[in-house]
Amino acid sequence: MLLRGYKKSLFRPECNPSFQNLHCIAELDQDVGPALPYLNAVLGGSQYTLDPPSVTFRVHGRLITVHADRIAINALKDAEEADKILGWLQREINDAWQRRGEIEPSYEAAPQPQVLEILRLLPPKAGCGQCGQASCLAFAALAAQGALGAGDCPPLGDEARGKLAAYLDRFNLDY
Repeated sequence: MLLRGYKKSLFRPECNPSFQNLHCIAELDQDVGPALPYLNAVLGGSQYTLDPPSVTFRVHGRLITVHADRIAINALKDAEEADKILGWLQREINDAWQRRGEIEPSYEAAPQPQVLEILRLLPPKAGCGQCGQASCLAFAALAAQGALGAGDCPPLGDEARGKLAAYLDRFNLDY
């Protein structure tokens, strides 16, 4: 086991204290830098940085960055959600490290869904707002981040829903 523990702190962004979501920084008890290329290979990070090493994931509308000595997560609902994500990441880091002999390390970002491609797969000129978003472009941007899926667009017919789902399934957007 590489990562045994961490100490987390939750805070609201200083730039907007009325912001309802929380951010989390977890200071890691161990250096996980050597595991990052393996974690990136397994989870398909949206950004990978070599120096200093870090990998960033866009998951359900959140940015999660794993550094060698800390994990940063934005846009959390509460401490329980932070614990859930940190527990998941701890398991993933340890699993990737344990299986590193079977995994080809990746030092590059994984392909990401394209907002315009998602927009193209939505009903033409719908803009109905049934999904709860102000526009189809807003829906497409959230879908590209993994916050919304094909089932969240009510006007999509079965065939179009299947095409959008197939497109989004090509990317690792879930945690």
